[in-house]
Amino acid sequence: PAMTRYNRVWIPDPEEVWKSAEIAKDYKGDRVLQLLLEDGTELDYPVDPGSLPPLRNPDILVGENDLTALSYLHEPAVLHNLRIRFAESRLIYTYSGIILVAMNPYKQLPIYGDAIIHAYSGQNMGDMDPHIFAVAEEAYKQMARNNRNQSIIVSGESGAGKTVSARYAMRYFATVSKSSSNAHVEDKVLASNPITEAVGNAKTTRNDNSSRFGKYTEISFDERNQIIGANMRTYLLEKSRVVFQSENERNYHIFYQLCASARQSEFRHLKLGSAEEFNYTRMGGNTVIEGVNDRADMVETRKTFTLLGKEDFQMDIFKILAAILHLGNVQIAAVGNERSSVGEGDGHLMVFCELLGLECSKVAQWLCNRKIVTSSETVVKPMTRPQAINARDALAKKIYAHLFNFIVERINQALQFSGKQHTFIGVLDIYGFETFDVNSFEQFCINYANEKLQQQFNLHVFKLEQEEYMREDIPWALIDFYDNQPVIDLIESKMGILELLDEECLLPHGTDENWLQKLYNNFINKNPLFEKPRMSNTSFVIQHFADKVEYKCESFLEKNRDTVHDMLVEVMREGKHICGSFFPFGSMITVKSAKQVIKPNSKHFRTTVGSKFRSSLYLLMETLNATTPHYVRCIKPNDEKLPFEFDSKRVVQQLRACGVLETIRISAQSYPSRWTYIEFYSRYGILMTQQELSFSDKKEVCKVVLHRLIQDSNQYQFGKTKIFFRAGQVAYLEKLRLDKLRQGCIVIQKHVRGWLQRKKFLRERQAALVIQQYFRGQRTVYRKVAHSAVTGGADPVHMSHNLVLKMLEEHKAMILQKHTRAWLARRRLQNIRRFVLNIQLTYRVQRLQKRLEDQNRENHGLLERLTSLAALRASDMEKVQKLEAELERAAAQRHSYEEKGRRYQDAMEEKMAKLQKDNSELQIQKEQIELKLQEKMEELKEKMDNLTKQLFDDVQKEEQQRILLEKSFELKTQDYEKQMQSLKDEIKALSEERSQLQQQLEAERLASDGLRGDLARLSKQAKTISEFEKEIELLQTQKIDVEKHMQAQKREMREKMAEITKQVLDSYDMEEVRSRLSVEDLEHLNEDGELWFAYEGLKKATRVLESHFQSQKDCYEKEIEALNFKVVHLSQEISRLQKLFREENDINESIRHEVTRLTSENMMIPDFKQQISELEKQKQDLENRLSEPTEKMKGKVEELSTQLSRSQEEEGTQRKAMEAQSEAHSRAKERLTDKIQELQEASEHLKKQIETEGEVKSTFQLEASRLTLENRDLEEELDMKDRMIKKLQDQVKTLTKTIEKASDVRLSSGPKEYLGMLEYRREDEAKLIQNLILDLKPRGVVVNMIPGLPAHILFMCVRYADSLNDADMLKSLMNSAINGIKQVVKDHSEDFEMLSFWLSNTCHFLNCLKQYSGEEEFMKHNSLQQNKNCLNNFDLSEYRQILSDVAIRIYHQFIIIMENNIQPMIVPGLLEYESLQGISGLKPTGFRKRSSSIDDTDAYTMTSVLQQLSYFYSTMCQNGLDPELVRQAVKQLFFLIGAVTLNSLFLRKDMCSCRKGMQIRCNISYLEEWLKDKNLINSLAKETLEPLSQAAWLLQVKKTTDSDAEEIYERCSSLSAVQIIKILNSYTPIDDFEKRVTPSFVRKVQALLNNRGDSSQLMLDTKYLFQVTFPFTASPHALEMIQIPSSFKLGFLNRL
Repeated sequence: PAMTRYNRVWIPDPEEVWKSAEIAKDYKGDRVLQLLLEDGTELDYPVDPGSLPPLRNPDILVGENDLTALSYLHEPAVLHNLRIRFAESRLIYTYSGIILVAMNPYKQLPIYGDAIIHAYSGQNMGDMDPHIFAVAEEAYKQMARNNRNQSIIVSGESGAGKTVSARYAMRYFATVSKSSSNAHVEDKVLASNPITEAVGNAKTTRNDNSSRFGKYTEISFDERNQIIGANMRTYLLEKSRVVFQSENERNYHIFYQLCASARQSEFRHLKLGSAEEFNYTRMGGNTVIEGVNDRADMVETRKTFTLLGKEDFQMDIFKILAAILHLGNVQIAAVGNERSSVGEGDGHLMVFCELLGLECSKVAQWLCNRKIVTSSETVVKPMTRPQAINARDALAKKIYAHLFNFIVERINQALQFSGKQHTFIGVLDIYGFETFDVNSFEQFCINYANEKLQQQFNLHVFKLEQEEYMREDIPWALIDFYDNQPVIDLIESKMGILELLDEECLLPHGTDENWLQKLYNNFINKNPLFEKPRMSNTSFVIQHFADKVEYKCESFLEKNRDTVHDMLVEVMREGKHICGSFFPFGSMITVKSAKQVIKPNSKHFRTTVGSKFRSSLYLLMETLNATTPHYVRCIKPNDEKLPFEFDSKRVVQQLRACGVLETIRISAQSYPSRWTYIEFYSRYGILMTQQELSFSDKKEVCKVVLHRLIQDSNQYQFGKTKIFFRAGQVAYLEKLRLDKLRQGCIVIQKHVRGWLQRKKFLRERQAALVIQQYFRGQRTVYRKVAHSAVTGGADPVHMSHNLVLKMLEEHKAMILQKHTRAWLARRRLQNIRRFVLNIQLTYRVQRLQKRLEDQNRENHGLLERLTSLAALRASDMEKVQKLEAELERAAAQRHSYEEKGRRYQDAMEEKMAKLQKDNSELQIQKEQIELKLQEKMEELKEKMDNLTKQLFDDVQKEEQQRILLEKSFELKTQDYEKQMQSLKDEIKALSEERSQLQQQLEAERLASDGLRGDLARLSKQAKTISEFEKEIELLQTQKIDVEKHMQAQKREMREKMAEITKQVLDSYDMEEVRSRLSVEDLEHLNEDGELWFAYEGLKKATRVLESHFQSQKDCYEKEIEALNFKVVHLSQEISRLQKLFREENDINESIRHEVTRLTSENMMIPDFKQQISELEKQKQDLENRLSEPTEKMKGKVEELSTQLSRSQEEEGTQRKAMEAQSEAHSRAKERLTDKIQELQEASEHLKKQIETEGEVKSTFQLEASRLTLENRDLEEELDMKDRMIKKLQDQVKTLTKTIEKASDVRLSSGPKEYLGMLEYRREDEAKLIQNLILDLKPRGVVVNMIPGLPAHILFMCVRYADSLNDADMLKSLMNSAINGIKQVVKDHSEDFEMLSFWLSNTCHFLNCLKQYSGEEEFMKHNSLQQNKNCLNNFDLSEYRQILSDVAIRIYHQFIIIMENNIQPMIVPGLLEYESLQGISGLKPTGFRKRSSSIDDTDAYTMTSVLQQLSYFYSTMCQNGLDPELVRQAVKQLFFLIGAVTLNSLFLRKDMCSCRKGMQIRCNISYLEEWLKDKNLINSLAKETLEPLSQAAWLLQVKKTTDSDAEEIYERCSSLSAVQIIKILNSYTPIDDFEKRVTPSFVRKVQALLNNRGDSSQLMLDTKYLFQVTFPFTASPHALEMIQIPSSFKLGFLNRL
C-alpha cells in the first residue's frame, strides 16, 4: 500500500532506535511527511522521495514465531516483533528463517524439564513453538534420516546465554538417545560441562558465568543413533585472566571453589586460605557471586570428575591450582634499579616448590634472572622487579594453560569409544563479535573467528534460498549479499596482519610499534577496510562485517609469542610432579601454516598463538562445511541483567552483529512471504467470489483470485506447492481481508440497528395511539354530558341515571377490552413462541437429518456388508450341496479305493524289500571295494616307508659330508668365508622358492580335490542314465586333461628341482658332493613325493565316496520312516474322527429321543417348541459339518497314495544316482535300471487305475485348503452347540422335576451330580498349562463362553488338588499357572486383546481364590452349594498376593499399550482437527512451515480418537473385565488425553486463540457424550479433563477488566499459576477484531495467583499412573455346572 492516511510507519528514534507513527495526511511526493505519534503529538517528518520510512506490519502479524512470516521485513519490524514476544508474551525463542534467536531472560523458566524434551521429541520443527529443543530435534532427525553429520553453532556476546543453550542442546541429545548399555555415556558427556565451566568460566562485568574459551563438542552416535562417546576441542583460552582481573570481575571459578573448601581435611596440605588472601583472586575486589555457593559447586565439580572415572588425578590438579595461587603471592623485591630478588625463605615460594616437587633455590634464582645465549658465550642477566613479576605471571599463565589442555585431554580419554563412529552432532559454543573501549589481541582473534563463521553462514543461507527457488521452479535472480572475504584476506592472507605479526615476533628486537608501522605502510590508503585513527599512533581500525573496531597494538607481540624464559622451563621439567610433563623437550617445533609465511633460513621457531588459532580455525571450518549447520544466535536484552527488560539499542546492535538482519535482508530482496496453496485458500477464501469457489482445483482458484486482487504479476510467483509474495503483499491482502470483514460487520450492524429502531418506533407509535384513544374518548363523554345539560329537557335524576348507565357500559366495555387485549397478547405470544419453536424445530430437524444421513450411510454400509455375507453364505451353501452330492457319489467307490490302496501298499512293501535286498548287495560290493582299497593303501604305505628310510639315509650321509666340508672350510681364507656367506643367502632364497613350489603343489592338490568334489556333485544331480553316461565321459576327459596338466606340472617341477639342485651343487664346487646327488636321484625323489600326493588324493576320494553312500542311505531310510509315520498318523486321525462321529451320532440320537419326549409334552411346555426346532436344525447342520472332516481325511488318504508313488519315483532316481557313482559296478547299475523301469511301469499302471477317481480327488484337493480355514469356525460353533445342549439339558432337568412333582411319579434313577472339581494326573499338568494358558486364543473364548472360563477351570483343578490334601501337587499347579500367565503376557506384551483377556482371567482366578477361601468377608454373596465348594485343607492367601502383583504388572503393561496406541491420535484429533468447520483461519507461518498439510485426509480426527476408545472399551467388556477395572482404565486414558493435549497447547502459541478454545470445548463435549453413552460418567474420567476444559474456557473468556481477572482466578482452580500465565502470554488473535492480552492484565492475574502454593511445573506428567485397585466380585457361576469346551483340548480332565 502507498503512503496513505492511517497507514503506520517506523521512524528513527535516538532512545528506542525506531518509533511508530501514523500518517496524518496522504503523501503527495513532498519533502515532508505529516505524522501523528502514538502519544498524540503531530510531527512534520522530512523525507527523501527515494527512501521513504519503512511501513509497519498489521497487528495481526506481530508476535509471530518466525520473523520471515512478517509481510514487511526490515530492522524495525524485526525489533518490534522480538520486543512483543519477549517483553509482553515472555517468549524467549523466535525463529528467523534458519536461525533460532534466543533472548536471555535472566530468570529460571520452567521450559527445560524432561516432559518438555519428550514433548518436542519426534515433532516437526514448525509444529511447536520455537525452542532450543526444536533445533536439537531437527538436527537429530536429519542425522538419523540422512546419515549426515550435523552441527549446532551457538554464538553471541558474553552474557547472552551461549553456554546454557549449548548445555541444553547436549542434554536433549543425551535424553532422547540413551544407549541401552550400562556405560552411561550420555551422563559422562553431560558431566564434562561442569568441569570445563569450573576451569574455563569466570565472572565478568557482563556475565556471572562467562565462558572464557571457545568449545566444539562432537557427540558421536552409532548406527542405532545412540550416543557412544564424545570429543571436545577448545579455542583461545583467556590466559591473562589468571594473573589479572578488572574491577568487579573474578578469576576462574575453580580457584574460588578451592579456596572455599580449604578447611576440609583433604585440602589442608595445600595450605590455602580464603580467596581474599591471594593476589590472583582478589584483584577484582569482590570474590563472591550473589546466589552462588562455591563450596557446594566444588562438591559438584569433584562428583563430575568421579563420574568421568578419573579419581586418581584430581588431587594432582588441585595441587597445581594451589601452586599457581601461591606463586602469585611470591614477593619479589627490587635490588637497586636493575636487579630483583626472591627470598629463599618466602613461605609461598616454599609451598609452591613443595607442591610441584621443585628446588626452591633454582626457582628463586631464575624468577629474577634470565640466561642469554649468544654465538660466543652464555650470559646470565638479572631482571628488574617489573620484568621479574612479568616472568612470574607468564609462568603462572603457562602452567594454567597446560593444565586446562591436560584436563580437556583427560575428558576426551574418558569419553573415548571402542566402536566405529557412524555419525556425529557437533555443538559449537563460541564467543560472538566483541567490541570494547579497549580492544586487544584476544578481541582481534575473536572477531577474526566470527568473520569466518559469518562467511560460512552467509553462503549457507544463500544456498538454502537458491535451493528453495529451484525446488519450486521459480526464476532465480542473483541476490547481492555481503561477502566478507576482503576482511578475511586482510587478516590471514600473505603479508596480512597475522603474518606480519608472526614475522615481527621472530625478530629478536621486534616491538609492537614496529609491527604497527608495517601495518600503516602496507594498508593505509591501499585497503579501504583498514584505517588509522586520527588521534592515535598506537591503534588501528578494521571495518568488520558488524562494526568498526579499534585495536590497541600494546602487548600484541607478547600475547602472540606466549613465551616463558628457558631456564624456568628447565626448572619445571625437573619437577617430580605431573606438571613436569607439561613442558616437554620437543617444544621447539616447525609448523606449516595455512598460508605461506616467511621463515628464517634453517632455524626452528616456536608456534605463535595466532598461527595456532588460524590452524585450529581452519580445521573447524572444514568440519562445519562437511556438516549440516543449525544456528542459534543468543541475544543479551540488557546490560543490567534484569529479567524480561528489553533494551532496543543493545538488541539491535547484536542483531546487526550476529547475522540475523543479514538473513532478513537476503530474504527481503526477492520473495520473502511464502504460502502453500491450501493455507492461502483457507485464509483468503473470504475474498473469493461464488464463481471462483465453485472451481474444484484449489490451486487454480488461488491463481485466479490473485490475478484479480493484485494487478502487478511481478509482485508474486506461483511455485509447485507455494505462492511467493514480494514484501508488503501479504499486508495488502490482510488489509483487503480486514476491509471485507469490516464491510460484512457493517452490513450486519446496519440490519440489526434498523430492526431495533423499527421495533422501538412501533412500540412508541402504539403507545401514542393508546394515549390518543383514551384522550379522545374522554373528551367525547364530556361533550355529551355538557350538551345534555345545556339542552335541559330532562330532570337531574334522569340525567344521573343516564350517566350511571353510560359509566356502566364503559366499565363493561373496558372489561371486554381487557379480555380482548389479553387474548390478542396471548395470541401474539403464541405466534412468537410458535415462530421460535419452528426455528428450533428447523434447526433440530437439520441436525436430525444430518444424523439420519450419517446413520443411513452407516446402515447402507452395513446393508452392503450383510448382502455380501448373504451372497457368500448362499455360494457356500451351493458348494456344500455340491460337495454332498459328490460325497454320495464317492461313498460307493471308497471301499474299492481302500482295497486298491491295500493291494498297492502290499506291492510297494514287496518292492521295498526287493530294493533293500539290492541295497545289501551293493553294501557287500562296497565292502569288497574297501578291502581292495585297504590293500592298495598298505602297498603304498610300504613304498612310502622305504622311500622315507632311503631319504633318512641320504640325509645322514649329507650330514657327514657337511661335517667334512665344515672342517675343510675352516682352513679357507676370509674371502672364501664371505663367499660362503653369500652362497648361504642364495641357498636360503632357493629353499624359500622350494617351499613356494611345494605350496603351489599343495594348491594344485586342493584344486584336484575340488574337481573331484565337483565331479561327485554333478553325478549326484544327474537324473537319467544317458545324462550320467555323458557326464561320466565328460569327467573322464576332464580327468585325462587334469592328468595331462599334472604331468606337465610334474615335468616343470622336475626341471626346476634339477636346476635348483644343480645350482646348489655348483655353489659348493666340490666333485664329491656333486657326484653324491645326481640328477636322476633328484628326479627319483620327486617321483616319490608325487606318489605321496597321489596316495593322499586316493584316500580323500575314498572318504568322499563312503560319506556320499552313507548320506544317500540315511536320507533314503529317513524318507521311508517319514512315509510310514504319515500312514500311521493318518490312520489314527481317521479312527479318531470316526470315533468322534459315532459319539456325536449317539449324542444326536439321545437328543432326538429327548425331543420326541418333549414333543409329547408340548401342551405343558409350549415355550420350548421354538428351541426344539432350532436344536433340530443345529443338529442337522452339525451332522452335515461333521461329515466334511471325514471326507477331508479320505482326500488325505488319496494324497498319501500319490505321495507314495511320487516318493517311489524319487527313490528310483536316487538309486540311479547311487548306481552312477561307481563306474566299476555296471551290473548293479543295469539291475537298478531295470527296477526303475518296472517301478515306472507300475506307476503308469496305477495312474491308469485311478483315472476314474481323478475328478473327485481334484475337487477334494481344491476344497482342502478352504476346509482347513473353516476348521476354527467349526470348533467355535461346536462349542456354541455344546453350550446350547447344556442349556437345554438343564432346562430338560428342570422340566422333568416339574413333571415329576405334577404326576407324583418317582423315577428310579436321576442325572449325575457333579462336585465342581476337575480330576487330572500329575504328569498332565504341563499339558494343562500349555493348552489352557500358553496356546489358548482369546477370540473364540470371549464370544461363546462365560467370562473367565479358563480361570474357573484352573480353580476347579486347584479344588481337586486341595481335596486330595496333596501339598506338592497344589503348589506345583499354582506355580505353573502363575508362571504360565507371566509367560503368555511376556510373549504377547504388545497384544492388547491378549493382555485384556489375561488381566480379566487373572482377576477372576484371584476372586475365585477369595470366594472359596472360607473367609467370611468373601462368602457373603455365596449360595449354599458355593459354600460347600470352599477349599478344605490349604490356605492360599500367599498365592493371592502373588496373583495380585501379577495382575498389577499386567494392568500397567495393558495401560502402556493403550496409551501407545492412542497417543499419536490425541493432538491431531483434539487440538488440530476442526470439529466446528470454518471458524478458524490460518496465519502466515514463515520459513518453518508446518509439515502436516491442512488438506491431509489421512490425518487423525476426533472420530479416530472416539473409535479407538470404543475399541478399547468393547474389547475389555468382551473379555469380561470387571466394570470397576474398566472405569479405572478409562480414567487413566482420559487423563492422558487431557495431559497430552494441554502440554501441546502450552508449547504452541498458534493454538492459543479464542476459536481454538471453542474447538477444544466441542471435542471435550464429544468425549463426555462418549462417557454417557458407555455409562461411564461415574468413573471420574470427566474430572481428569478439567484442566483442559478450564484452559479452553480461559481462551474464550474476556480478558480486560479486574472482574475478568478475578473470574479467571476463581474458575481456573485446576490450572497452576505458571500454566495460567503461560496461556495468557501465548494468547494469539486470529483476526484484528480480537485483542491481545495486555501486560497489565497479566500482571493483575499474576498478583492474584501469587497466594497459591501450587506447582511451578509448566507441563503435566503424562507418565503419571493412578493407583489401581482390584475389586472383589463374587462369581455367580456354579462350579458343578461348568463344562469344558472341546476346543480347549482338555480331554484328559475328568469332571468328578
